[in-house]
This record gives sequence, structure tokens and C-alpha cells, in this order.
Amino acid sequence: MLSRLQKRRAGERGFTLVELLVVMAVIMLLLAIAIPSYKQSIKHAKEAVLKEDLHTMRTAIDQYTVDKEKAPQGLDDLVQAGYLKVIPVDPMTNRADTWMTSESDTLMDINETQGGIDDVKSGSQDIALDGTSYNTW
Repeated sequence: MLSRLQKRRAGERGFTLVELLVVMAVIMLLLAIAIPSYKQSIKHAKEAVLKEDLHTMRTAIDQYTVDKEKAPQGLDDLVQAGYLKVIPVDPMTNRADTWMTSESDTLMDINETQGGIDDVKSGSQDIALDGTSYNTW
């Protein structure tokens, strides 16, 4: 006579190969849906950071120009004068030294005595979610 434990083990079964394949297929399907959504949300967050960084740096450039009566010659001038703590990292290139600055010969303020940088843009050539290039923002 088989003991109670032996009877129980004889009736137990594991998962079949078909059941395991179905579970794996469902997991792969869920991943195929989730990963693109995750990547898009990461890109959207980076774009929000880029917009905020550009706004902050452009405001600092304007404040520096008004206060010093000359435009900064580079982003380092903003840090040295205390308008920025550090030059932010471009979230699209993950580097702080890829910002593109533009200089204008036109003076922004009537009291301004020297030209310099008047705008800053991302150094990334990538395309944003809205179809524009980051270096045009």
C-alpha cells in the first residue's frame, strides 16, 4: 500500500512545455507594448529638462547683460559671475560642453557696451517628439 505522501506525489504534475510557451508569449507581448511607451516617456522627460535648462540659461544671459552692461563672452562667464551655479548638462547629449551659443553684433540694451552671446541651444542633432530638431529650440 502506498503511503499518503507517495500518493500525493504521484498525482502532482509540473507545467507542460505548451503552458510555459504560452506564458512566455504573454510576457513578451506585454514587454513589446511597455518598452516603447517607457522610451517615449523618458524622451518626454528629457525634453522637459532641456526646455527648463534653456529658459534658465537664457534668463541668466539677459540678467548678466543688463547688470554688467555687456553680454557674456561664454557660458563660463555666467558661472563665474554667479548667475549660474554650474553649466547644466545637455540632457540630449549628456555633456555640459556641447551647448551651442550664438553671438549677435546687435546690442540688446541701450546701456550695453560690448556684444557677446545672446542665445544658447542644444548641441544635439536628434529630432524631438514634435518633429523639430533640438538644436533649433
